[in-house]
Amino acid sequence: MHELNLDGLPGPSHNFGGLASGNLASMKHRFETSRPRLAAMQGLDKMKRVYDLGIPVAVMPPHQRPCLPVLRELGFSGSDGELLSAARREAPELFYGAWSSSAMWSANAATVSPAADSRDGRVHFSPANLVSQFHRALEADFTSRLLKRIFPPGPHFAHHPPLPANAALRDEGAANHLRFWDVTNDGDSPGVEVFVYGAAAYPSSGQSRAPSRFPARQTLEASQAVARRHGLDSRRTLFLEQNPAAIDAGVFHNDVISVAHEHLLLYHEDAFAAGEDAVDQIRNAFPALVTVRVSRDELSVEEAVQTYLFNSLLLSLPDREGEFALFLPEECRNHDRARDCVERILAGTNPVSEVHYVPLRESMKNGGGPACLRLRVALDDQALAGMHAGIRYTPELDGELRRWVETHYREELRFNDLVDPQLIEESNVALDLLTQILELGAIYEFQRISASEGKEPS
Repeated sequence: MHELNLDGLPGPSHNFGGLASGNLASMKHRFETSRPRLAAMQGLDKMKRVYDLGIPVAVMPPHQRPCLPVLRELGFSGSDGELLSAARREAPELFYGAWSSSAMWSANAATVSPAADSRDGRVHFSPANLVSQFHRALEADFTSRLLKRIFPPGPHFAHHPPLPANAALRDEGAANHLRFWDVTNDGDSPGVEVFVYGAAAYPSSGQSRAPSRFPARQTLEASQAVARRHGLDSRRTLFLEQNPAAIDAGVFHNDVISVAHEHLLLYHEDAFAAGEDAVDQIRNAFPALVTVRVSRDELSVEEAVQTYLFNSLLLSLPDREGEFALFLPEECRNHDRARDCVERILAGTNPVSEVHYVPLRESMKNGGGPACLRLRVALDDQALAGMHAGIRYTPELDGELRRWVETHYREELRFNDLVDPQLIEESNVALDLLTQILELGAIYEFQRISASEGKEPS
């Protein structure tokens, strides 16, 4: 069994829109000058470090931005330049939303259930509808099309549409999903899937209390729907409520306060509404569970949000059976209490044997750490061979992508640049070339329109 890391690549219009309520880093850096070229290079550096450990990595291309069709649907018209100027003047939040860079965080792209867990023995994908935020809801359709291109529907892969775009079915993808499995059977035995939700849409569901400062993004009802459509065994599927106080402290997704891999759970004591009872539920369903608990005395929830200690990657080391590597943002190394926690984890009786600090400042300023940039997809040999090979990370692809970024990404991007239609042209040229590098064909709207009109893509 292979756990593919499908990494989102920041796009040529990477910017700090500060759009996400409850994402404190995003809100703090709103409208700052961004560095698109650096953002992409930092993402590629992270992919290389994971690949160098012998772990499969693949590249998830950026979404086309701005999303001009939605601005036209909302009543803006004229040339691209006229449309952008009018939208910024009359509806700035919609304008900034259309330029959102958030699709780089592929952890929100979908929820994925491995073949071993599903009733029909296929890998199941449910693209997240992301309806809790306007700018993120724009991602669902393209993500769905892209995932089908990467993992062709058929004997290995099953694709579901995003859940209906309704507040009762708010779905944020794998950022609120944990999975535990027994590696002694090479990962072929069913795992235990844990869905973490922030709110129950209906009072009968029995939520403890709603957060009061920031919205809960994932609903219980959405999580239950994803589990049903993936054909999961109810005896091996859990639904745990996120701590509402943690949401109010800036834990907008569960992956900001807990992370799991194979049989290990690294979590903060304030992660779940039920506290240690929630961890006991996981242990009852998965007796081989090993836990590393960080107490609020060691690191407050606010410090966990500030450093993204839990938004890390836990990865198996292929050349060292039973040992894990922990990939952390550099912010953890620069924070005394977070660094002390990491050193305590390394010294403890748990599978983590090495730590890698990765510089991801551009992503971190926008509110996403190492885990946000990665969607986990567990695949057997046949499924891995059946996916689209052009996006698989190799040193050769890395070189091509770095040359592409150097040529087509701006060093800096200021918010006034977002009304310049030349930026759209630059981005489209870059994305068109990227689809050739990744051998994806015409996946972007501007390419599909050009093809239907018999034109060459710009």
